[in-house]
Amino acid sequence: MGYFISEVSEADIRKERAKAREIRHSSWWKRRLAEGRCHYCRREFPVQDLTMDHVVPLIRGGKSTKGNMVPACKECNNRKKHMLPIEWEEYLQTLKGDDLE
Repeated sequence: MGYFISEVSEADIRKERAKAREIRHSSWWKRRLAEGRCHYCRREFPVQDLTMDHVVPLIRGGKSTKGNMVPACKECNNRKKHMLPIEWEEYLQTLKGDDLE
């Protein structure tokens, strides 16, 4: 999409995924999930229906840090894929016009 991102090695991605697995077991992450809200669409979900998403994806240079990891519903996480926040903004704008019952 015209954004330059330096190449991220497989070793770096494996390292960050291992960090994410550790964070997934932390009390911080469990509290975030307990809120039951998708970071992107803001709808409420049962804890088991939320996934961990990296706001800046690992393959785009993101890290497994508390500031980069958010709970997301499966639909938002699947639609976002590997987009950066600026690339994802257009989709979020479409949600604002939808009836989010």
